Amino acid sequence: MTAQRRVENAKDVPVAITAIQGEKLDVLGSAGDDIRFLSARVPSLNIESSYGRAFPRFYIRGLGNTDFDLNASQPVSLVFDDVVQESSLLKGFPLFDLAGMVKFDSARPSQDADGYVKMSYGTYDTWNVQAAYGGPLTSRWSARVSGLYQRRDNYVHNTVANAPSQGFEGYDESAGRVQFLYEGDELETLFNLHKRKLNGTARLFRANIIQPDTNAMVQNFDRDSVSTDGVNFSNLETWGGSARLKWNLGSVTLHSITGYETAESLNRGDIDGGYGAAFLGPGKSGPGLIPFSSESADGLPHHRQWTQEFRVESNDWGRMNWQAGLFYFDEDVSIDNFNYDSLTPGNPQTGHVVQQQRNKAWAAFVSGDLAVTERFKLRGGLRYTQDKKDFSASVL
Repeated sequence: MTAQRRVENAKDVPVAITAIQGEKLDVLGSAGDDIRFLSARVPSLNIESSYGRAFPRFYIRGLGNTDFDLNASQPVSLVFDDVVQESSLLKGFPLFDLAGMVKFDSARPSQDADGYVKMSYGTYDTWNVQAAYGGPLTSRWSARVSGLYQRRDNYVHNTVANAPSQGFEGYDESAGRVQFLYEGDELETLFNLHKRKLNGTARLFRANIIQPDTNAMVQNFDRDSVSTDGVNFSNLETWGGSARLKWNLGSVTLHSITGYETAESLNRGDIDGGYGAAFLGPGKSGPGLIPFSSESADGLPHHRQWTQEFRVESNDWGRMNWQAGLFYFDEDVSIDNFNYDSLTPGNPQTGHVVQQQRNKAWAAFVSGDLAVTERFKLRGGLRYTQDKKDFSASVL
């Protein structure tokens, strides 16, 4: 277990942890589901999204943020690295993550050549294809290449004739990653480059499907149909890289972790979950009461962030173990918010708001433990964080 940034026995870590090994993750995700498949399969964890297969929001022990704005701060963070070797749910991880963290660790390159190909096929022409291969390049260098392709046809149809979007819940997604590992006598380096592309459906809203004063669906509810007059799609493209360096200096080990990520996305959907509006007159809206029409889109035309961490940890200090470090975060993001008129042919744009946000943060931290006796250990830590955000918004 590496919940505290060093290899430890899980029973010795004073943090509530739920770990899922790779084989179980393969089984749970064999149908091509996105990260939300972990929801309710891990104790105290719930996951939802307003953007389909992108931008999930996590809740641990009921703690989370329902704000779906793309620049909203979430108390539960995700450390995600595609092809997964182990997943850990940390409740109360002592960083910026007030509620906890969902952390993924990928399979790394090694001097042992290995690989796999996994394929599954299901209804709605659903494909899930995963492959990876890695092995030695020289006596000290090794590499690993991983790829993913997932797709599904639309299976929800629109009952509104001539609506701009007729099919929903399909997707076409691909991702790839390449890693290079150098293992020297005192220095270890791991380089990672990755990219993801997604074209699919945004969150599908359904109006008036719950019977009043109950938790039951209305009698005519049909999972495979919806009545909406809005446009729906979800497009996402991300890429990034990281460099992890580890120097063994004898009594201590020095770590340097540098990361860079960028993303572009645009998601559009019919928020009212129906068609028309009540003020148009009888028979011109539904299902049920639609007081007004609401169709919107959120986009990331520009996003980039980079992080840098320096950390030093003790090696074989007897009854005492400690670590200390510095962390820096720099993010620049632009967000587009659009509104549309679903009641006018062509669904013309009626509003456009541009948000600009710059976020800089840094932190210093130290933690350690002291084995007073074989059965009694003291552990503590301190952290100082400074976080600054500059925000502006304008209506175009």
